[in-house]
Amino acid sequence: MNKIPSYHIWTIGCQMNKGDSEQLASRLENLGYKSNSTADECAIVVVNSCVVRQSAENRVISKLNSLATLKTKQPDTLIALTGCIVDSEVDILKHRFPFIDLFLRPGELSPLMNIAKDRAPLLFDDKQPRSVSPTAFVTIIEGCNNFCSYCIVPYRRGREKSRPLSEIRSQTEGLVQQGVKEVTLLGQNVDSYGHDLPDRPDLADLLYDLNTVSGLNRIRFLTSHPKDMTQKLIDAVAALEKVCEQISLPVQAGDNRTLRTMGRGYTAEQYRDLILSIRNTITTVSIATDLIVGFPGETDEQFQRSYDLLSDLKFDVVHIAAYSPRPGTRAAIEFDDDVPSSIKKLRLRRIEELQEAISSEINARLLGQTIEILVECRNKGRWQGRSRTGKLVFFDSEADYLGELVDVEIQKTSPWSLQGLVKRTHR
Repeated sequence: MNKIPSYHIWTIGCQMNKGDSEQLASRLENLGYKSNSTADECAIVVVNSCVVRQSAENRVISKLNSLATLKTKQPDTLIALTGCIVDSEVDILKHRFPFIDLFLRPGELSPLMNIAKDRAPLLFDDKQPRSVSPTAFVTIIEGCNNFCSYCIVPYRRGREKSRPLSEIRSQTEGLVQQGVKEVTLLGQNVDSYGHDLPDRPDLADLLYDLNTVSGLNRIRFLTSHPKDMTQKLIDAVAALEKVCEQISLPVQAGDNRTLRTMGRGYTAEQYRDLILSIRNTITTVSIATDLIVGFPGETDEQFQRSYDLLSDLKFDVVHIAAYSPRPGTRAAIEFDDDVPSSIKKLRLRRIEELQEAISSEINARLLGQTIEILVECRNKGRWQGRSRTGKLVFFDSEADYLGELVDVEIQKTSPWSLQGLVKRTHR
C-alpha cells in the first residue's frame, strides 16, 4: 500500500496569512494529503512569510535557510514560498534561495494546487475548504488602499478587492456543514469591505446576512481602521446576536504629528471619540489596539502622549511593536530611523508594564462570573476556548467538549487568560 503523501505549512504573521494557510491546508487535504507537524519526509512544504517587522523577516530567512538542507536530503519535496516577502522582484529571491521551487504572491494558490493535483493520491473537490476545527477564517477583502507610511502590505498584497457577499455566505454555509461554529472575517482593512462591488454592500450588511446562517454560533471580524469605522457598523455589532462584542482597532500612536507622518488619516482626539462611541453603544465590548513605538522622530513627549492614551482608554489587549524600517515604504525612504534601539526597548517595556497592569485589572473583574465559552481545542491536557469578548479560558475535564458552547465559572484570572470550572453545556 502506497504511503499517503504529507504536507507541512509554516506560517508567521497576521491573521490574513493564517487564513491563507488554513485555506491551503484544507484544499490539500481534499486532494488526499495529510498534515505533518514537521517538514521531514513531506511531499509539499510551504513557508507563508511576513516582513511587516524586521524580527519577523529574520525568522523567515532562518526558516528558509534550514530548508536548504532538507532539499538536499529530499530533492523530490516541493518547496514553496508565499506571503509578503514575495514581491515583483522574484529573481532576487530565486538567486538567494535557488532550492525553492515556487514563489507565490500572497493568496496565490493556483500554481501550487495545479502541481498538487498532478501528484495527488485522491481527487476531490478542492474548492471548498474542509475544516476539523470549530473556528475558521474567512477572507472577505484582499489588499489595502491606505498606504500608511511604515507599512509594506499594500505593495505586496495589492489594492483592495472585495469578495461578493453571496460567495462569502456560500463558503460560510459550507464551513458550518463541516462543523465550524465560529467564523472570523478577515481583511487588511475589513471596514472597507464592499466599496468596490457593484451594489456597494458594506461590512454591516455582510454581518446582517451572515447572522442568518443556520448552525453558525459566532462571528468576529478584523482588522478595522479607525477612519473607516462607521456608526452603522457599531450598531450592527450591538444588535446582532451572533456577532461577538470584540473589536480590533489599531491606533498606532497617540500623538497627532506622528499620526500625520504615519499617514493614518485621523487625530488622537477623533480616535478617543470613536472609542467612546463604541463603548456607549456596545456596553460589554472588549477592544484591542496596536501601537508602534520609536517611529522616526518620536520624542519623549510624543511617546508620552501614546502612553497617556493607553492609560486613559484602558484596552483589553495591546499589540506593541518597535518600529523597524521596511525597504520600499515611504517612511524608510523619507525618514531616518533615528530613535536608538535602547530607547525603543525602554518604551516597549514601559507599554508592556502598563498594559499588564490594565489587563490584570480588567480580567480580575470576571472572577466569580459565569461566561459562555466556545471550546476550540485541547492544549497541554486542558480544554481551551474563548469568550464572546475574546478572553482566553482554560478548564479541566475528561469529557469531550470540542466545539461545544459551555458556561464556565471563572475561578482564577491573569493578564493573559482565565481559568474556570464548567457549569453547563449548551446542547
